[in-house]
Amino acid sequence: MGISEIISLLSGVALFLFGMTLMGDGLKRVSGNRLEPILYRLSGTPIKGILLGTGVTAVIQSSSATSVMVVGFVNSGMMKVRQAISVILGAILGTSITGWVISLSYIDGTSGVTSLLSTATLTGVIAVIGIILRMFSKNQTHHHVGDILMGFAVLMFGMSTMSGAVSGLGEQPWFTGLLTTMTHPILGILAGLVFSAVLQSASAAVGIVQALSMTGAMTLGAALPLLMGITIGASVPVLLSALGANTDGKRTAVSYLVASFMGVMVCASLFYIADAIFRFPFLSTVMNPFSLAFVNTVLRLAILCLLAPFTDVLEAVAKLIVPEKAEEADPTLRLEERFLAHPALAIEQSRMAICDMAEKTEEAMTTAFRLLTNYTEADFEHVHELENIGDHYEDALGSYLVRLAGQELTEVQGREATIFLHTLSDFERISDHALNIAGNAKEIHDKQLELSKEAIRELTVMESAVNETIRLAVRAFVSEDVALAGQVEPLEEVVDDLCDELKMRHVDRLQKGLCTISHGFVFNDLLTNFERVSDHCSNIAVAMIELDSGTFDTHEYLGNVKKKRSPNFEHYYQTFKQKYAID
Repeated sequence: MGISEIISLLSGVALFLFGMTLMGDGLKRVSGNRLEPILYRLSGTPIKGILLGTGVTAVIQSSSATSVMVVGFVNSGMMKVRQAISVILGAILGTSITGWVISLSYIDGTSGVTSLLSTATLTGVIAVIGIILRMFSKNQTHHHVGDILMGFAVLMFGMSTMSGAVSGLGEQPWFTGLLTTMTHPILGILAGLVFSAVLQSASAAVGIVQALSMTGAMTLGAALPLLMGITIGASVPVLLSALGANTDGKRTAVSYLVASFMGVMVCASLFYIADAIFRFPFLSTVMNPFSLAFVNTVLRLAILCLLAPFTDVLEAVAKLIVPEKAEEADPTLRLEERFLAHPALAIEQSRMAICDMAEKTEEAMTTAFRLLTNYTEADFEHVHELENIGDHYEDALGSYLVRLAGQELTEVQGREATIFLHTLSDFERISDHALNIAGNAKEIHDKQLELSKEAIRELTVMESAVNETIRLAVRAFVSEDVALAGQVEPLEEVVDDLCDELKMRHVDRLQKGLCTISHGFVFNDLLTNFERVSDHCSNIAVAMIELDSGTFDTHEYLGNVKKKRSPNFEHYYQTFKQKYAID
């Protein structure tokens, strides 16, 4: 094998890897990036996890990619380790589909109908269709379908290039001698492991073994250990992806290694012990790409069947390898960098983080309200802590969403990211106002100010109205309930009316000498903060409504709502007006 054949082999590997990546990315985009959220949301039971892991891996053509996503799920707190192990077992099986896809590149024919299915003809037709869709269609989905077809054509051309580069090896004594050495199980498994680890792709390693089988010198006895080693070596990219992960993320990555290693060791032990007893004659069978794809699938299916009942054992072993330790990262917010390449997951993760932020914001306001009637330093510090957490969320999520905006997003995803950025600021500002209200409570406590009974009664009514505004906004956002969001704006208008009325009543009390100027400053500050909080709640609700309707113009929407005052709006406005009437 000369230098030209080596270069040809390497170029074939490069084309194969590029084609597989292009095809997998195209498949994900055609699916609208819905595969990843489905994998996260529907993997609640072991059977579902295995089926989804198999299906998603079969589509994106990479067990490593699926497993890296799962590491991200666990690292961000979106999934438990035991759930992830089920998905990983499914991914180990799902990646065998690539071997069958590769086998299509070896269909050949010389005349008649079979010539239409030959590698050259099939590759040419698919490439032409792909480039037409890619260059001349204005539809984004058609572009992605073109990527799939082009990726498939490049993949098959790469396989043909590899096959041509190694075609003469069957006549080389050193090569046949090397394959004879590979029939030793330990040597063969080690060789496959190193081979797969270096290439960082089990599919590419299997593809090269399929190309080598075209020499006619590879037997099942030589191929089986190689396939076993390739199965273990596929864990290397997953382990590398978990270097910056937390403890559970590392355990998830290690569980891929544990599952593949234990599965291969059990299968190899059972098979070769049986061979030592019965001497299987079929080990001398000469392999071809199709039979290799079949053996690879059977091997991985056997591993799945052996390990599926023992996910708890795999988790326990992973915990022994990666012991518990104190986490350095902030446990309140884990934005997974791996998800930026998967916008649907990044959007889902951002939504969950903002929901967590919303609940902390509501907690800050509830605590601040409690301080007005029962001041304690512990509650004041708690509000301060929650406000700092809100600032942290805004900084981290804001940066993350801006980086996400630089990815290729669908129209809906782009709108979601934009609205999340606006909503994020509103929740942060509400926590700021909670701290302001806590500051007012501290001033009342420290200066021993005593508001008039009338002022206290009015603030209690106002506090109840604002409290319900926050509760409605947070519940609507967390549960994605647009109908509930529609109740916020009528209540916000009632709060505005109350603020105007209470300010007039306070001026009247000042003129009558029932309240002092020092009381007045605190009272007005509280009213201002209450009004601002309800405004931000309105912004959150409007953002949800506009996302649902497919538009984003807050000022225009609010203007139309207040001018037209629909029957639904008027109903809720009158209901809340009666509920929070001062007299």
